[in-house]
Amino acid sequence: MKAVRCNHGKVHLVEVERPKGEGVRVKVVSVGICGSDLHLLTSDVPVQSILGHEITGITGNGIPVAIEPIVPCGHCAYCVEGQYNHCDLGGFATTMGVGRDGGMTEEMIVPERCLVPLPSGLDIADAFLVEPLAVAIHGIIRAGVRSGDQVAIIGGGSIGLCAVAAARDITPHVALVARHDAQKSAGERLGARLNVWGSYDVVVDCAGTAAALAEAVGLCRPAGSLLLLANYWEGLTLPAFDLTSKEIRVVSANRYARHGGVRDVDLAASLLARNPAIAQSIITHRMPLNSAVEAFAVAANRSGGAIKVALEP
Repeated sequence: MKAVRCNHGKVHLVEVERPKGEGVRVKVVSVGICGSDLHLLTSDVPVQSILGHEITGITGNGIPVAIEPIVPCGHCAYCVEGQYNHCDLGGFATTMGVGRDGGMTEEMIVPERCLVPLPSGLDIADAFLVEPLAVAIHGIIRAGVRSGDQVAIIGGGSIGLCAVAAARDITPHVALVARHDAQKSAGERLGARLNVWGSYDVVVDCAGTAAALAEAVGLCRPAGSLLLLANYWEGLTLPAFDLTSKEIRVVSANRYARHGGVRDVDLAASLLARNPAIAQSIITHRMPLNSAVEAFAVAANRSGGAIKVALEP
């Protein structure tokens, strides 16, 4: 069967054997290209696995599912507490598409615990967004966003737009700072306003740059909260004087886990089903697996209007 790997900074469509072993066999329906997939192409991380961690498919007995792409040990203190995103095995070893084979292929075998049943009304072709939406939901919960809070999101990529959707599910007062026209239009469709001014109870950085963090701190009210939801591949520089003088609470977030016994991925699936505008606004391109090289090029060209590109085997 066909699969997508990266090697020496390039995407390759390769032939691999069909998976074997214990678990649930899933026929992949769609898989999203994440910003971290693009970063892996130029990073020093030695990824030998099939790419793809935003996955949806159909089990062998015909059940549509999304996949939670973390495979933790299940018995360390973090796993027992529901914080399996901090499993003792480490993020590299437990994540599909990085340390384990991911979903940019035709079939995969996953542990049963990774299956996310889809609510009625959620189109399986859109359900790969469960993963990035769970990232946003996890962060929004950790930041303690409440009804009536003023929230600003910095960065209009897929995580930023998922953060808009997650925040708007709690409070109507959400603003978005985005660079590209397609991102701005998507943000407005999700209920964000673009005229960002004043101060905010919670500011969410989804851009991951020094300039974005400076803007985020500037927008945050005294004693407000700054949520770090981006990937800081090049390190982190904070405007410490303004941060400390305002006594801003800094909150970090890493992937997703459980809150109160409920998985973030299940909350994400429910929100996607309740709000079809999320998929309609964020998914901009669908391309066949055979066009993986072109799809990655499209995904990398944000100024060309791409937000989320899906590969469909």
